[in-house]
Amino acid sequence: MNPMRGKKHRNTRNRDEGRGSPQGSPVSPLLSNIYMRRFVLGWKKLGHERRLGACIVNYADDLVICCRGRAEEALAAMRVMMTKLKLTVNESKTRVARLPEERFDFLGYTFGRCFSPQTGRAYLGTVPSKKRVMRICAVISTETGRTKLPLEPEKVVESLNRTMNGWANYFCLGPVSQAYRVIERHARRRLRQWLCRKHQVHWPAIHRFSDRYIDQQLGLIRLSQRTTSFSWAKS
Repeated sequence: MNPMRGKKHRNTRNRDEGRGSPQGSPVSPLLSNIYMRRFVLGWKKLGHERRLGACIVNYADDLVICCRGRAEEALAAMRVMMTKLKLTVNESKTRVARLPEERFDFLGYTFGRCFSPQTGRAYLGTVPSKKRVMRICAVISTETGRTKLPLEPEKVVESLNRTMNGWANYFCLGPVSQAYRVIERHARRRLRQWLCRKHQVHWPAIHRFSDRYIDQQLGLIRLSQRTTSFSWAKS
Protein backbone atom coordinates (compact mmCIF):
# COMPACT_ATOMS: atom_id res chain seq x y z
CA MET A 1 0.00 0.00 0.00
CA ASN A 2 1.34 3.41 -0.93
CA PRO A 3 1.05 5.71 2.14
CA MET A 4 1.27 8.78 -0.10
CA ARG A 5 -1.69 7.81 -2.26
CA GLY A 6 -4.48 10.34 -2.17
CA LYS A 7 -2.26 13.13 -0.78
CA LYS A 8 -1.72 16.30 -2.77
CA HIS A 9 1.83 17.29 -3.67
CA ARG A 10 2.46 21.00 -3.26
CA ASN A 11 4.84 21.85 -6.05
CA THR A 12 5.17 24.80 -8.35
CA ARG A 13 3.28 24.77 -11.64
CA ASN A 14 6.51 24.56 -13.63
CA ARG A 15 7.68 21.56 -11.62
CA ASP A 16 4.35 19.79 -11.99
CA GLU A 17 4.41 20.33 -15.74
CA GLY A 18 8.09 19.47 -16.12
CA ARG A 19 9.13 22.96 -17.18
CA GLY A 20 12.05 25.18 -16.23
CA SER A 21 15.18 24.44 -14.22
CA PRO A 22 15.48 23.79 -10.46
CA GLN A 23 15.69 26.91 -8.29
CA GLY A 24 19.32 27.68 -7.48
CA SER A 25 20.66 25.64 -10.39
CA PRO A 26 23.80 27.19 -11.98
CA VAL A 27 22.25 26.78 -15.43
CA SER A 28 19.37 29.11 -14.52
CA PRO A 29 21.27 32.45 -14.71
CA LEU A 30 23.05 31.23 -17.86
CA LEU A 31 19.76 30.57 -19.64
CA SER A 32 18.36 33.85 -18.33
CA ASN A 33 21.25 35.80 -19.80
CA ILE A 34 20.92 34.02 -23.14
CA TYR A 35 17.24 34.85 -23.44
CA MET A 36 17.64 38.36 -22.07
CA ARG A 37 20.40 39.07 -24.58
CA ARG A 38 17.98 38.20 -27.37
CA PHE A 39 15.36 40.42 -25.77
CA VAL A 40 17.68 43.43 -25.35
CA LEU A 41 19.08 43.13 -28.88
CA GLY A 42 15.57 42.75 -30.29
CA TRP A 43 14.37 45.76 -28.31
CA LYS A 44 17.00 47.91 -29.98
CA LYS A 45 16.69 46.35 -33.44
CA LEU A 46 12.91 46.85 -33.51
CA GLY A 47 13.43 50.51 -32.64
CA HIS A 48 11.65 50.48 -29.28
CA GLU A 49 14.57 52.09 -27.48
CA ARG A 50 14.73 55.01 -29.93
CA ARG A 51 10.97 55.33 -30.56
CA LEU A 52 9.91 55.22 -26.91
CA GLY A 53 13.10 56.62 -25.38
CA ALA A 54 13.13 53.46 -23.30
CA CYS A 55 16.35 51.92 -21.96
CA ILE A 56 16.53 48.45 -20.43
CA VAL A 57 18.47 47.69 -17.26
CA ASN A 58 18.58 44.00 -16.40
CA TYR A 59 20.35 41.46 -14.24
CA ALA A 60 19.66 37.84 -15.26
CA ASP A 61 15.85 37.69 -15.54
CA ASP A 62 15.12 40.86 -13.52
CA LEU A 63 14.67 44.00 -15.58
CA VAL A 64 13.54 47.60 -15.45
CA ILE A 65 12.54 49.66 -18.49
CA CYS A 66 13.32 53.33 -17.94
CA CYS A 67 11.43 55.83 -20.10
CA ARG A 68 9.68 59.19 -20.01
CA GLY A 69 5.94 59.42 -20.51
CA ARG A 70 5.34 56.30 -22.65
CA ALA A 71 5.51 53.56 -20.04
CA GLU A 72 2.28 51.81 -21.09
CA GLU A 73 3.52 51.50 -24.68
CA ALA A 74 6.85 50.14 -23.47
CA LEU A 75 5.09 47.62 -21.25
CA ALA A 76 2.89 46.43 -24.12
CA ALA A 77 5.90 46.08 -26.44
CA MET A 78 7.77 44.12 -23.77
CA ARG A 79 4.86 41.68 -23.37
CA VAL A 80 4.65 41.10 -27.12
CA MET A 81 8.36 40.37 -27.35
CA MET A 82 8.33 38.05 -24.36
CA THR A 83 5.48 36.08 -25.89
CA LYS A 84 7.46 35.66 -29.11
CA LEU A 85 10.44 34.44 -27.08
CA LYS A 86 8.08 31.96 -25.34
CA LEU A 87 8.79 33.53 -21.96
CA THR A 88 6.23 34.19 -19.23
CA VAL A 89 6.00 37.62 -17.63
CA ASN A 90 5.46 37.51 -13.87
CA GLU A 91 2.46 39.84 -13.72
CA SER A 92 2.49 39.98 -9.92
CA LYS A 93 5.89 41.71 -10.09
CA THR A 94 5.23 43.80 -13.21
CA ARG A 95 3.84 47.32 -12.99
CA VAL A 96 4.30 50.89 -14.13
CA ALA A 97 5.91 53.09 -11.47
CA ARG A 98 5.89 56.84 -11.98
CA LEU A 99 8.79 58.55 -10.28
CA PRO A 100 9.15 60.54 -8.10
CA GLU A 101 5.58 60.08 -6.84
CA GLU A 102 5.99 56.31 -6.63
CA ARG A 103 8.81 53.90 -5.79
CA PHE A 104 9.91 50.50 -7.01
CA ASP A 105 12.27 47.75 -5.86
CA PHE A 106 15.04 46.33 -8.02
CA LEU A 107 17.88 44.02 -6.99
CA GLY A 108 17.23 44.61 -3.29
CA TYR A 109 17.16 48.42 -3.50
CA THR A 110 14.17 50.75 -3.39
CA PHE A 111 14.35 53.46 -6.04
CA GLY A 112 12.47 56.71 -5.53
CA ARG A 113 12.45 60.10 -3.91
CA CYS A 114 15.01 60.67 -1.17
CA PHE A 115 15.75 63.78 0.88
CA SER A 116 19.10 65.22 1.85
CA PRO A 117 19.45 65.29 5.67
CA GLN A 118 21.59 68.42 5.42
CA THR A 119 19.53 70.56 3.03
CA GLY A 120 16.19 68.79 2.81
CA ARG A 121 16.55 68.80 -0.98
CA ALA A 122 14.67 66.05 -2.78
CA TYR A 123 16.47 63.82 -5.25
CA LEU A 124 16.01 60.45 -6.95
CA GLY A 125 18.07 57.84 -5.18
CA THR A 126 18.19 54.37 -3.63
CA VAL A 127 17.89 52.82 -0.19
CA PRO A 128 18.00 49.16 0.86
CA SER A 129 14.49 47.77 0.50
CA LYS A 130 12.46 47.01 3.62
CA LYS A 131 12.10 43.41 2.46
CA ARG A 132 15.89 42.93 2.39
CA VAL A 133 16.30 44.58 5.81
CA MET A 134 13.63 42.27 7.24
CA ARG A 135 15.30 39.29 5.60
CA ILE A 136 18.73 39.96 7.14
CA CYS A 137 17.08 40.53 10.53
CA ALA A 138 15.39 37.13 10.19
CA VAL A 139 18.77 35.53 9.45
CA ILE A 140 20.24 37.22 12.55
CA SER A 141 17.35 35.87 14.63
CA THR A 142 18.05 32.36 13.36
CA GLU A 143 21.76 32.65 14.13
CA THR A 144 20.94 33.65 17.71
CA GLY A 145 18.19 31.07 18.25
CA ARG A 146 17.95 28.39 20.90
CA THR A 147 19.62 25.83 18.67
CA LYS A 148 22.83 27.89 18.89
CA LEU A 149 23.00 27.80 22.71
CA PRO A 150 25.66 25.04 22.80
CA LEU A 151 28.06 27.29 20.85
CA GLU A 152 30.57 29.64 22.41
CA PRO A 153 29.69 33.36 22.23
CA GLU A 154 32.74 34.06 20.08
CA LYS A 155 31.52 31.60 17.44
CA VAL A 156 28.06 33.15 17.37
CA VAL A 157 29.52 36.65 17.02
CA GLU A 158 31.87 35.44 14.29
CA SER A 159 28.88 34.13 12.34
CA LEU A 160 26.90 37.36 12.89
CA ASN A 161 29.82 39.50 11.74
CA ARG A 162 30.24 37.44 8.60
CA THR A 163 26.53 37.71 7.80
CA MET A 164 26.26 41.46 8.43
CA ASN A 165 29.52 42.28 6.65
CA GLY A 166 28.41 40.36 3.58
CA TRP A 167 25.06 42.16 3.56
CA ALA A 168 26.64 45.59 4.01
CA ASN A 169 29.22 44.97 1.30
CA TYR A 170 26.35 44.74 -1.18
CA PHE A 171 24.08 47.37 0.35
CA CYS A 172 26.55 50.25 0.48
CA LEU A 173 25.04 52.67 -2.06
CA GLY A 174 22.91 55.67 -1.19
CA PRO A 175 21.73 56.69 2.30
CA VAL A 176 22.20 53.35 4.07
CA SER A 177 22.74 54.60 7.62
CA GLN A 178 19.14 54.09 8.74
CA ALA A 179 19.11 50.49 7.51
CA TYR A 180 22.48 49.84 9.16
CA ARG A 181 21.20 51.18 12.48
CA VAL A 182 18.08 48.98 12.35
CA ILE A 183 20.18 45.87 11.68
CA GLU A 184 22.76 46.81 14.30
CA ARG A 185 20.12 47.32 17.00
CA HIS A 186 18.44 44.05 16.11
CA ALA A 187 21.74 42.15 16.25
CA ARG A 188 22.61 43.62 19.66
CA ARG A 189 19.19 42.85 21.08
CA ARG A 190 19.18 39.29 19.77
CA LEU A 191 22.75 38.65 20.96
CA ARG A 192 21.93 39.97 24.42
CA GLN A 193 18.83 37.73 24.58
CA TRP A 194 20.95 34.76 23.48
CA LEU A 195 23.55 35.48 26.17
CA CYS A 196 20.81 35.66 28.81
CA ARG A 197 19.44 32.26 27.77
CA LYS A 198 22.88 30.68 27.62
CA HIS A 199 23.95 31.95 31.05
CA GLN A 200 20.43 31.76 32.54
CA VAL A 201 20.41 35.44 33.38
CA HIS A 202 17.22 37.45 33.74
CA TRP A 203 16.50 39.64 30.69
CA PRO A 204 17.52 42.34 29.82
CA ALA A 205 20.81 42.05 31.79
CA ILE A 206 22.01 45.32 30.29
CA HIS A 207 24.69 45.73 32.98
CA ARG A 208 26.23 42.29 32.66
CA PHE A 209 26.11 42.23 28.85
CA SER A 210 26.69 45.91 28.17
CA ASP A 211 27.39 47.48 24.79
CA ARG A 212 31.03 47.74 25.80
CA TYR A 213 31.19 44.02 26.55
CA ILE A 214 29.48 43.16 23.25
CA ASP A 215 31.73 45.54 21.28
CA GLN A 216 35.14 45.13 22.87
CA GLN A 217 35.14 41.62 24.33
CA LEU A 218 32.94 39.77 21.88
CA GLY A 219 33.77 41.99 18.91
CA LEU A 220 30.34 42.45 17.33
CA ILE A 221 30.78 44.82 14.39
CA ARG A 222 29.23 48.28 14.30
CA LEU A 223 27.71 48.72 10.87
CA SER A 224 26.96 52.37 11.56
CA GLN A 225 30.69 53.10 11.75
CA ARG A 226 31.17 51.96 8.15
CA THR A 227 29.34 55.02 6.84
CA THR A 228 32.05 57.40 8.03
CA SER A 229 33.87 56.59 4.80
CA PHE A 230 30.71 56.83 2.65
CA SER A 231 30.27 60.45 1.60
CA TRP A 232 26.88 59.60 0.09
CA ALA A 233 25.57 57.46 2.93
CA LYS A 234 25.41 59.86 5.87
CA SER A 235 21.78 60.30 6.84
